Amino acid sequence: MEIKAVFFDIDGTLINDSRTVLKSTEAAINSLQEQGILVGLATGRGPFFVKPFMDKLDLDFAVTYNGQYIFSKDRVVSATPIDKQSLRDLIAYAKEHRKEISLGTEQAMQGSKIMTFGMSSFSQWATQFIPRKMTRTVSHGFNKIVSKALPQHEEDLLKLIQEPIYQVLILADPAESAKIEADFPHLKFTRSSPYAADIINQGMSKLEGIRLVGQEYGFDIHQVMAFGDSDNDLEMLSGVGLSIAMGNGTSSVKEVAKHTTSSNSQDGIHRALEHFGILASEKVFVSRDHHFNKVKTFHGVMDESTQEEPIAWTPEEARHRADFKLEEVVEFLRAASSSEEEFDQSMARMHEALDKAAAKVRSKSKAEISLVGQVDALIDMLYFTYGSFVLMGVDPERIFDIVHQANMGKIFPDGKAHFDPVTHKILKPDDWEEKYAPEPAIERELERQIQAYQRNVEKAQKETKDEE
Repeated sequence: MEIKAVFFDIDGTLINDSRTVLKSTEAAINSLQEQGILVGLATGRGPFFVKPFMDKLDLDFAVTYNGQYIFSKDRVVSATPIDKQSLRDLIAYAKEHRKEISLGTEQAMQGSKIMTFGMSSFSQWATQFIPRKMTRTVSHGFNKIVSKALPQHEEDLLKLIQEPIYQVLILADPAESAKIEADFPHLKFTRSSPYAADIINQGMSKLEGIRLVGQEYGFDIHQVMAFGDSDNDLEMLSGVGLSIAMGNGTSSVKEVAKHTTSSNSQDGIHRALEHFGILASEKVFVSRDHHFNKVKTFHGVMDESTQEEPIAWTPEEARHRADFKLEEVVEFLRAASSSEEEFDQSMARMHEALDKAAAKVRSKSKAEISLVGQVDALIDMLYFTYGSFVLMGVDPERIFDIVHQANMGKIFPDGKAHFDPVTHKILKPDDWEEKYAPEPAIERELERQIQAYQRNVEKAQKETKDEE
């Protein structure tokens, strides 16, 4: 796939938790530009917020207000304001239901003093420490305090809509915004924050904005790589050719993206571009084995680095890796035992096999650290594993992806892996069992394969009968 354009969301993606662009991200963008790849932004923010990033990074274009306002270095590519009647209706609704709203013009987001504070750097920093389950409580409490001190006036909002309004921001949690959306079916509601919803025209989105840019600049949506972290990126990440979820992104984003990189504070953009070979790098290699690349991604996030030059394991490292493999062998034997007696027999047989294998290896070669020997043994294990799947009649392709997603689900909301201080094993987030435990998904996939086989058998039998 040839990538002709790369788009970045801003908050939680292009900028880190300190609200700055990482040096590694700047270097990555420079490299893309040197290769002739177009680089742009796709954000729910307005053009006034985006312009400094455009200038600093010398970007080609920006899809702002979730696709409602698109501009390049020298012109406005597309501008789709919300119609005046819809704006008047939203203002009336906000007054009746005491909802705070802000109106997005080309120059500013104006209206609610609450949301002006909410979009401040301090507020953005502070909200990361508030549990999502407390969103409604915090939102209502803060709304009540500030609205008394700084009340919103309908006449001020009506004056604002004399100029084009491209997006409306309404202070509402997800449940509230769903109710409001039902009253305005001709408008589209999206959100990048648990506290507020973005309101735009139906049919518009970051993805549609990117499509419009592509028509102007000569690239197809499938030639686009896009990075995002929040739920207003879902449509974009589902539609582009190569989608990247940031390690700090929501679980929904990680589910739809083709690849999850490290967080916005851990060189996530640079690492993903290197991973897919879009950044030229002699230090990082990408294998033609896509399973290997997925595991490499896992280690890149969990270990915060990967080994690029072939090296042999030390004795201690080799024993550590062998421990993991032996545990899986024991689990395999356990799953092949119908009773404790059978399991005990299998374990005794395995101990005998280990002693026999040790004697055989001793007779064949001398003990020495050998890269060739280690790699040969690992490939044989891999080959035997595939052979086991062949003999079981199981296609491991989708099952591997299920297990990979489960492992990537061990990344915590901060985009990092957490480890037990005593055992040093990777810890699992509290919602891991509910969202990522692989067994139910593996069971469904195996049932699908069994049913597919049975359908093929029935089809073959029917064809044979028809021939007779």
